[in-house]
Amino acid sequence: MRQSYFTTYTGVRLPLRLVGPLTEAEINNRNTFILATFDGADRLVAVHKKVYGEVVLGHEYLYHDNGALKRAEITIHDEDEEVTVLEFDEAGAPV
Repeated sequence: MRQSYFTTYTGVRLPLRLVGPLTEAEINNRNTFILATFDGADRLVAVHKKVYGEVVLGHEYLYHDNGALKRAEITIHDEDEEVTVLEFDEAGAPV
């Protein structure tokens, strides 16, 4: 697993497309950034948006053996801790 930092993401498709790579030194001067975790196959498996040191949004991804997105768990970290789970077939279509 490796971790990287980004300024934001673009689009609405999952998994999120991250843009604006940051170095670890650059996040020390930012109030908002995204911490991304990639697996050994370089697939995005976790996204955590941090604002003032607090995680406000999280995405966790699982993949089918063919590399298509299998499951996305999206958590909005607020007083309700809203969690949305989306499932996808081996072609990547929602089920």
